[in-house]
Amino acid sequence: MIVAQTERLTLRRLTGQDAEFMLEVLNDPSFLRFIGDRGVRTAEQARDYILKGPVESYERLGYGMYLAELKDRHVPIGLCGLVKRDYLPQPDIGFAFLPAFRSKGYAFEAANALIKHAREEVGLSQVLAITSQDNVASISMLRKLGFGFERLIHAPGEEALINLFFVGLGQR
Repeated sequence: MIVAQTERLTLRRLTGQDAEFMLEVLNDPSFLRFIGDRGVRTAEQARDYILKGPVESYERLGYGMYLAELKDRHVPIGLCGLVKRDYLPQPDIGFAFLPAFRSKGYAFEAANALIKHAREEVGLSQVLAITSQDNVASISMLRKLGFGFERLIHAPGEEALINLFFVGLGQR
């Protein structure tokens, strides 16, 4: 199911058939460093991860993490979506793109489309974002998207403080 389209990208719901792609993203060194190790090492584990994570979120909340693919060739290049964490009052935006598709504006394009979707289709008035303090690329993109830094917070189970950002969707 297509959630949003841009000039170059389609954001769509993930399915179990995206397991090989998800496996690649979850084991990318940048994902492991900045987002975390999800312990997914096989295609079967990746399929379960999709079904118990994003697919369950679509059914329960009406939103989740989406696959970003090149619109003209249907090539999966990254993830961009909304995640509802127990320790945050509002959903936060998440994104992860494969190395070959970074620094080309795809993540910004996908995130902009996602924010519009969050406002117009999901009905959110605010979206949060979290990053590690040393994730300079994500911090820069969040600022470009209009997110403001709110404060440092502790995520459950994490030692290091992380950045919490927010954007009000009525101002876009």
